Amino acid sequence: MYPNVRKILALFVLSLIMLTLNRVAGAQASPSSSPPREGSKPDVSGTVAAGDLGIVFVNGSSSEIILERGGKRYLVDTASHTVREANSEVLTAAGDPDPINVDAAHQTPESASSANPGAAANSVAQSQGSSPPPTDKAARIYKPGDDMVYTLPTGRRIDRHGLYLNFTHRFPFEPAFTAPGRGNTLLGLDDFAIPSFGLRYGVTSKLSVSAFRSPSLIGRPIELGVAYNFLDEKDGKPLNAAARVSIVGQNNFATSFTENLELIVSRSLGHRAQVYAVPTFSINDRPLVGHPGPELWDPYPSQHCYLPLAVGLPASYDVHPCANVFSLGVGVAVDIRPTVALVAEAIPTLANGPELGIHRSAFAFGIKKKIWRHAFTLGFGNSPGTDTAQRAGTDATFAQNPGADKPSAMFIGFDLTRQIR
Repeated sequence: MYPNVRKILALFVLSLIMLTLNRVAGAQASPSSSPPREGSKPDVSGTVAAGDLGIVFVNGSSSEIILERGGKRYLVDTASHTVREANSEVLTAAGDPDPINVDAAHQTPESASSANPGAAANSVAQSQGSSPPPTDKAARIYKPGDDMVYTLPTGRRIDRHGLYLNFTHRFPFEPAFTAPGRGNTLLGLDDFAIPSFGLRYGVTSKLSVSAFRSPSLIGRPIELGVAYNFLDEKDGKPLNAAARVSIVGQNNFATSFTENLELIVSRSLGHRAQVYAVPTFSINDRPLVGHPGPELWDPYPSQHCYLPLAVGLPASYDVHPCANVFSLGVGVAVDIRPTVALVAEAIPTLANGPELGIHRSAFAFGIKKKIWRHAFTLGFGNSPGTDTAQRAGTDATFAQNPGADKPSAMFIGFDLTRQIR
């Protein structure tokens, strides 16, 4: 890609990120401290949907609610200050259809006391010009715990003006199971790590921007991206789909740029599982090479495409400094508990992988714990890269060990996700 085009794309992504940050700052500074005028209606634009919090109001009661936590439901009586687990009899008597799948915010107090709450909620939704509350079909839709299966993106649609923090750790300097002293070093957790972090912001409920950085050990890459979710199962579509464009620049977005085009597709298998497919085309992708300098703050070598061989790798590897590659990531997440999922993924490079020293597919598997607005994933894999340009690379080039991409050499890592707002 020509340098001028790359600069235009980079400026476009940076402008979007700056615009969204300005909107966040403006939204926080805009509320007025003056009291509302008499007779004026309260501002409910910031109302949080009760269904998003796992809450359903009990029909005909002004002091009881049903609260869902950890896959269980509890009847909370604010008048008597009591909490008890809600069994099927209590739920039937309370008129609770399903607190996980019903957005009670669509219901008014009048519709809540109606003898037919489902029909009343539909009429309210229609009068507001919105779609009816989710039905049994919506109950069969899987809800991803965070933005990544392990390294592969889930493409989940995020909240409008929502701000999300993604934090990853990879420990690629020793195998988790085959090196000596595994118990003493906690499967490699005592060793050096490659920590990366990023932010994702929802400009709208469909359009999001993101920024992600990895450390000096892996080239100081910064990734700026824009994603648009154009299909969603919650809207009655047969699958979820998002298109994403990103630019990765090494040495803190100064050299060795890679442009990425992604299509992120997923489909629910009931409400307990989801499968993913992520075809990705990367222009001028670079090999996954560790920092070769004697000091960590030394400049990371630029992989100029006109060079005959990649910098920082032995000539016997015959690795090119850049190549246009195509990869097809596939993944799956299966809930074994309401808040616990098993995840697995593979990212084979189908075009020009050997030119970047990729001879085996990147892969990973792990277990994910999902808590309200949080997710933690502990896993094992063979790729230290976590941004779009590096995730298909393996430890074979990073560690300069041709066998480091085999299952016997996989290493430990973890992800943390937090929705800030």
